[in-house]
Amino acid sequence: MKGLLLREVGAKLSLDPTILSKIERDGRMPTREQLNSLADFYNDQKNEVIIAWLSDKLYYELKNEDLAMEAMQVAEEKIKCNQKNKSK
Repeated sequence: MKGLLLREVGAKLSLDPTILSKIERDGRMPTREQLNSLADFYNDQKNEVIIAWLSDKLYYELKNEDLAMEAMQVAEEKIKCNQKNKSK
């Protein structure tokens, strides 16, 4: 993203480059703490990093479910309702 080597990013974030490589290749999901570090590091792309992480979590949880799309629609409505209630 910034033209840096994984070892350079790892050093800046105190993360093992091997873990970063697995995350980059979709071999493992970052923890929330690792995600926060990555999002802060790639500040100009922070939202994209968080959205990618959240969508991957949803995908891996629901990918083998027959009713996944319907469940996603219900979840979307619940999220909208929750956000609406928070803004009151």
